Amino acid sequence: MIDETDAPLAAHSADGRMTIWEHLAELRSRLIKCTIAVVAGMVFGFWVYPYLTEILLVPFKELVPDGTLIVTDPIEGFAIRLKIAAYVGIAVAMPVLLWQIWRFVTPGLYAHEKRYAVPFLISAIALFVFGASIAYYTLNPALEFLINIAGIEVEPFYTPDNYFSLIAYMMLAFGIGFEFPVLLVALQIAGVLTPKRLLGWWRQAVVLIVIFAAVITPSGDPISMMALATPMFVFYGLAIVIGFVIQRGKRAKRAAEPDASV
Repeated sequence: MIDETDAPLAAHSADGRMTIWEHLAELRSRLIKCTIAVVAGMVFGFWVYPYLTEILLVPFKELVPDGTLIVTDPIEGFAIRLKIAAYVGIAVAMPVLLWQIWRFVTPGLYAHEKRYAVPFLISAIALFVFGASIAYYTLNPALEFLINIAGIEVEPFYTPDNYFSLIAYMMLAFGIGFEFPVLLVALQIAGVLTPKRLLGWWRQAVVLIVIFAAVITPSGDPISMMALATPMFVFYGLAIVIGFVIQRGKRAKRAAEPDASV
């Protein structure tokens, strides 16, 4: 639950600065909250697993209508259910995780800057859902590419662990990857980065985004990689534009302060 009164520990320090122990205490508190949220999400994920698997099987059934998943290990069914529950737990707990990250990374925000909290949270959740959706709809062409490149003599038989882990990890990876602009904007609001510096790093950013997309895409196919990298290129530029807008707003506010005091 979002609480605007969740003031950073720095507010309790005499000189406005946090000691290393206060940093660690705040980090521990926020990690505990994140853990509780993930565990609660895992319980929900364990319960909805049968319904979720029906949805996740749709891309596979579209390519192989008569296909089925095979189990080769007696405990595989239980293990994959726990794994999917963990993925769902992270996804469900994402609002809490993002809020805790926001409050820890930006402890020095002034009261008037806290108005960014709600847009930050809403945009982060929307981007995560958008990224997960892109991964889901990318799975069909990605599987088709992987099946075709293996050759016509290869019959696709997947285990639940192989298939569900692939699609769940892809959705989670895309969702986290789409948080990229939110992180950049938050760091600019906190003063850690500036839009001018990000603009100067655009060449390095292109290379790093491609590497990140290649590493985080579990299927390794070019379709999924480009489906993740292309929006991240756009998000990088959008974050720079938003940074310049925020920076200009701060300058305008500072310029108006002497007049307001007259």
